[in-house]
Amino acid sequence: MNYPFWNVPHIGSGWVIGLIAIFHIMISHFAVGGGFYLPMAERKALREGRKDWLDTLRGHSRFFLVLTGVFGAVSGVGIWFAIGLAHPEATSTLIHNFVFGWAIEWVFFMVELSTAAVYYYTWGRISDELHLLVGWVYAGASLLTLVIINGILAFMLTPGDAWLAVAGTGQEANHFWQAFFNPTYWPNLFMRTGVCISLAGIWALVTCSRIDGDAHPALKTDLVRWSAKWLLPTFIALPFILAWYLFQMPESQRVLLSLGMSTIGPGVFTQVTRTVVVNVVASATIVGVVYFLAWRSPRDFNFSSALAVLFLGLIATASGEYTREMLRKPYVIGRHMFSNGVRTSAVAGFNQDGYLTKSLWTSATGNPVLAQGEAMFRGQCMACHTKDVYRPMKTLLAGRNREAIGNLLAILHDYKPDSPYRAFMPPLVGKTEEISALGDYLATLVPTAEPVAPAPAAAAKPVAAKP
Repeated sequence: MNYPFWNVPHIGSGWVIGLIAIFHIMISHFAVGGGFYLPMAERKALREGRKDWLDTLRGHSRFFLVLTGVFGAVSGVGIWFAIGLAHPEATSTLIHNFVFGWAIEWVFFMVELSTAAVYYYTWGRISDELHLLVGWVYAGASLLTLVIINGILAFMLTPGDAWLAVAGTGQEANHFWQAFFNPTYWPNLFMRTGVCISLAGIWALVTCSRIDGDAHPALKTDLVRWSAKWLLPTFIALPFILAWYLFQMPESQRVLLSLGMSTIGPGVFTQVTRTVVVNVVASATIVGVVYFLAWRSPRDFNFSSALAVLFLGLIATASGEYTREMLRKPYVIGRHMFSNGVRTSAVAGFNQDGYLTKSLWTSATGNPVLAQGEAMFRGQCMACHTKDVYRPMKTLLAGRNREAIGNLLAILHDYKPDSPYRAFMPPLVGKTEEISALGDYLATLVPTAEPVAPAPAAAAKPVAAKP
């Protein structure tokens, strides 16, 4: 790795990306679905002469503009900063291969921001026909941003054989369209579009819940029920789209999912199992709450109930995205780059020449052997593990002595087909002395491990520290 490692104590760099991304997806997908909700609702109101609808929609469009234009844009920039620090190699690959796609997406994004502002500020100032046209322009631009981003996100799971055949040759850009329209592109697009539609209804329920049901019973009843209908298409179609998505997924990743699901019977819940169960339960609860509280009693549907539905939507979205991330294991870009930034094509070279020859940032103080071990830990382990909290090494290695830790590292280094770790962990790369240094460093993190007697400094071949 040619970069200083971004060390985020306790939660790890991955969760920084995750926390930002979860809220960003809740807003960005609402930006797409809500972009269709507003002009469709406005058209219905104009056809039926419902001025009361138009007044409510104007307030909803203001809320929509602030949430998507401010918080959505800021969180999107935050993701760029986070992924650039946490996964510089993967981010570089995405930029170099999809720079044309990113440029197009930014054009549509600027159209999206501009038309959202125009749509809100021109209520009652231009003709109804022109105002509605502005809404449709926004809807089209927002959908096209999803169309482009979806190709890049789906690529990270399934780059496709055509792109993988030229990866690392400098000819990747010539296979832009094969990488973009990768095997999971279409099912992923339909799945995300469904989520966008549902979130449009969920966020609209937040606005509708604030209508006084006693003063405006017909208005609240009609808008609450019309908004609730937006959740129906997704929940009917989602099982079929999910089956399509799984069918297009590589066999190795389906095995990872089935491994997690098979643990339900014995009661051993893996992370994949937990997130899938949480997603299913949260989605089912949304259906129940919306039906019993919103559809059957729209006049009594209050703000607290709407926030409860929104919170359940956040849980369903977060668990769904987390499951998608888990299914990429042990890769960050399927079959091309492992989750710690090591390219599959570089494993043999690292084992022969050493890992630390490409990782020049080591501690300038302390024992040089442990400094090397810490550099190995930061570069190859901390993308998924921390020392003491999230997937903590202190807990995972508890009770192991130095020999047991060395045996574990040997299994990860050999990376045999029957290794129990192969399905979800990348190989441990490096020369023998580097792996030994990692074992010495890990032993210092385990309270019950046997004391370590580091090798003499002269035998460590330390990497020169950088200022």
